Amino acid sequence: MRRLLSLLPAPLRPTEAERAEALREDLTQAIAASHSGGGMEKEHRDRLLGALDLSDRTVDAIMRHRSAIEMIDADAPPEQIVAQVLASAFSRLPVYQGESENILGVIHAKDLWREVDRLNRTGETLAALDIVKASKKPYFIPDTTTLDEQMREFLKRRTHFAIVVDEYGAIQGLITLEDILEEIVGEITDEFDVVARDAGLVRDENGAWLVEGAMTIRDLNRALDWALPDTEANTIAGLVIHEAQMIPTEGQAFSFHGFRFQVVTRRENRITRLRIRPL
Repeated sequence: MRRLLSLLPAPLRPTEAERAEALREDLTQAIAASHSGGGMEKEHRDRLLGALDLSDRTVDAIMRHRSAIEMIDADAPPEQIVAQVLASAFSRLPVYQGESENILGVIHAKDLWREVDRLNRTGETLAALDIVKASKKPYFIPDTTTLDEQMREFLKRRTHFAIVVDEYGAIQGLITLEDILEEIVGEITDEFDVVARDAGLVRDENGAWLVEGAMTIRDLNRALDWALPDTEANTIAGLVIHEAQMIPTEGQAFSFHGFRFQVVTRRENRITRLRIRPL
């Protein structure tokens, strides 16, 4: 009998990763149930779910797309560089030379002012400013890095800024430690922030929402407590293009996932504004 039992296959035991995933699913369901039952406010639910999602989401889901990155041209006149940094809402800016893909460094506003002060003390003019020399070495990360892993890397390296690249090394966007923290605690603003993340939301007289095409699906879901899928696209415009299997023209409308989407404005191949309402 013992011999027969020994020939039977051993019971399959869940791996550590499977146990962690099961625990995460249990916590997610418990949090959702607590919120739907009135035992937890939406703000608290979003924070807890945001923390649980860090290991599932990759940096390309929340990064600032390359088309929206403000950069410094290393070949620009020094006066123009100083004026741009002074007028920018960001404390760190990538520095490129020739073409935007050729990022040579990241300049911090404090490092620039230190270099300008050094030039003044040594009697040199602003024309001697070398913006690349004053910049820090750029930190590149793959777009498949999870948010949990990247947050730990930021803390380990004591840096807050990374350039996101794809498998071919092409620049996809940038991400900061603040971006990841906002996935947990919500929007973090200060006196230098130009707009809040949900400032692109406007409701018209018919109850529909006017939404910027570049707004992420996750931000829209969190702002309006919707549940639009974000597995195939990161932005609202990307979701419409994916579902329509085309780049719609202005005025075209589509219905999917329980909502009606109408293209309000389009610039070249980009959908810049949409009107959305629940069906």
